[in-house]
Amino acid sequence: MKFAICNETFQDWPFDKAFAFARECGYTGIEFAPYTMHKNVREIPAEQRQRVRQQVQDAGLETVGLHWLLAFTEGYYLTSPDVETRRRTSDYLIELGRLCHDLGGQILVLGSPQQRNLLPGTSHEQGLEFAADVIRHAMPEFVELGAMLAVEPLSPQEGDFLQTADAGVALVDLVDSPNCQLHLDVKAMSSEGPPIDQIVRDHAEYIIHFHANDANLRGPGMGEIDFVPILQTLRDVDYQGWVSVEVFDYEPGVESLALESIDYLRKCLVELKS
Repeated sequence: MKFAICNETFQDWPFDKAFAFARECGYTGIEFAPYTMHKNVREIPAEQRQRVRQQVQDAGLETVGLHWLLAFTEGYYLTSPDVETRRRTSDYLIELGRLCHDLGGQILVLGSPQQRNLLPGTSHEQGLEFAADVIRHAMPEFVELGAMLAVEPLSPQEGDFLQTADAGVALVDLVDSPNCQLHLDVKAMSSEGPPIDQIVRDHAEYIIHFHANDANLRGPGMGEIDFVPILQTLRDVDYQGWVSVEVFDYEPGVESLALESIDYLRKCLVELKS
């Protein structure tokens, strides 16, 4: 099982220091929030992209891809009834796909609740159609880039659109492209009701990416969620993708979050059945 960590975990650390520490902890992948490079992806020059890619390689890591795709942006909205807004959003997703490719990654996790919450008068069904329209227009370029868009369901505490894995699958089916699949997040799944391992099993054929965290917003093992059945199910369904640590509460400190999370995940692996 391949473990990665999201780069915003390291907050204001220089990239080379963050990447070196991630590798020292035992991670083999790094996942980027684009805003840690620039809030407008179009403003990230080619030389900066190449430099960051080289820093990743020098640390002995792989670039997994991107998440927080629309965070801190303006003028883009996934579920907008306005055609022009949807076209701008499609174009920006394509630009993000190019950044991901330039950094050596493949996966783009589409969460960003503040840029997808349903606008007044828009039903969830209409939101699905609008979101599918945005994503479909980006798919030809994603195919050319070899990039995969991973639709991320989020909890009701974060937004009112795509609150369950079933809803995520409904959007994936509407898009109907092999380059658009499902991302699952442990924190988000903890709000659904069914056991997390059952949600994973029920949606296994769609899963392209996975985030490990706890309902308390910290890393795996830093709360009440038991990851043994979760990792067991990922193994049982032959999940071949990354398990990326993503946290939202930085109070424990960078070193503790990074090291304790992967140490706990490795301990869980020891308990798995073959």
